[in-house]
Amino acid sequence: MDELDRQILDLLRRDARTPYTEIADEVGTSEGTVRNRVEQLVDSGVIERFTVATRTGNVKAMIEIRVDVNVHTGGLTERLVDYNQVDLVWQVSGEEDIVLVVDTADTEKLNNLITRVRELDEVVSTKTRLILDEWVA
Repeated sequence: MDELDRQILDLLRRDARTPYTEIADEVGTSEGTVRNRVEQLVDSGVIERFTVATRTGNVKAMIEIRVDVNVHTGGLTERLVDYNQVDLVWQVSGEEDIVLVVDTADTEKLNNLITRVRELDEVVSTKTRLILDEWVA
């Protein structure tokens, strides 16, 4: 990955729908070069997916999860990523082992999700942080 790839990624992070022609103008190359670079970044796994960020008025939160010491977090994260209201699952270092970034319609649905997570045998404790505002770099 070189500097051109990094510039393309930076623009796509801000808005994944940016037309390749606009990206090409911004980084000083052709639309075909941008298209080829993006395809290579997808094929190599650097770009995992294209997502949509929304401002729905929903309740967004991070649920920090601490698991039992004998738990393989990989298997648990694979299950948690399939939960309907979960946007992201991170394996992290520190007191907690896993962080869920969630988007729920209201606090009742958030509380139901927290309860569902707490009921998992592998989970020792959770800590929830509401996301009050969000900016994209």
